[in-house]
Amino acid sequence: MALSLEQKKTVVAEVSQVAASAYSAVAAEYRGLTVDQMTALRRKARENGVYVRVVKNTLARRAVQGTEFECISDSLVGPLMLAFSQEDPGAAARVVKDFTKETDKLQVKFLALSGKLLPANDLERLAKLPTRDEALAILMMLMKAPTEKLARTLNEVPGKLVRTVAAIRDQKEQAA
Repeated sequence: MALSLEQKKTVVAEVSQVAASAYSAVAAEYRGLTVDQMTALRRKARENGVYVRVVKNTLARRAVQGTEFECISDSLVGPLMLAFSQEDPGAAARVVKDFTKETDKLQVKFLALSGKLLPANDLERLAKLPTRDEALAILMMLMKAPTEKLARTLNEVPGKLVRTVAAIRDQKEQAA
């Protein structure tokens, strides 16, 4: 069913708003997927903070103009589903990667991250990026490590003195 001009404007505005705040995008060809499979993919995407939309390529080109995803304009060819990561850069890649394990009908065509167009084989690399919570945990661990090492080092000096005195005491007791 054809969209009216107002519906097209609404779609472009919605996708443009999402693209302006997204961290990364994944485009995949969905040819051959059933309605149930697409519904399951959308549900999983929603749970992980990923916006999934099937948009006509001309509307998608207009929607990404002026955003950092403008680099994908020339690659929008064929029936594509766009997935935008809203919470962390690797979320869309993780959702699509997990879904491609279930079915081989979803074919990733390209990725976009920080204004750069990436080939489909970088999906695995993008999916391995840590989530926000994981990145914060790694940062806290790195910030905490030097102070822990300093505390252990400072604690070792009196510990070594106590062990030395105990060894001398044991040596004198054996001699006596």
